[in-house]
Amino acid sequence: LGRNTNVYLGSAELAAICSRLGRIPTKEEYMADIGVINANGETIYRYMNFDQISDYKDVADSVNA
Repeated sequence: LGRNTNVYLGSAELAAICSRLGRIPTKEEYMADIGVINANGETIYRYMNFDQISDYKDVADSVNA
């Protein structure tokens, strides 16, 4: 980055909303979409539950601590 560079930091959720809209959302648009994400969080974030994914669990169980 350099001088006079505009940088926007955001979450993965914000990035997903931006990619769908093709721009940074207004606060109202963000809050509407994040409500959908939060309501479906169990499904959306299931990939992060490594302890519940048998392939990962099998490997983790085989590692010596």
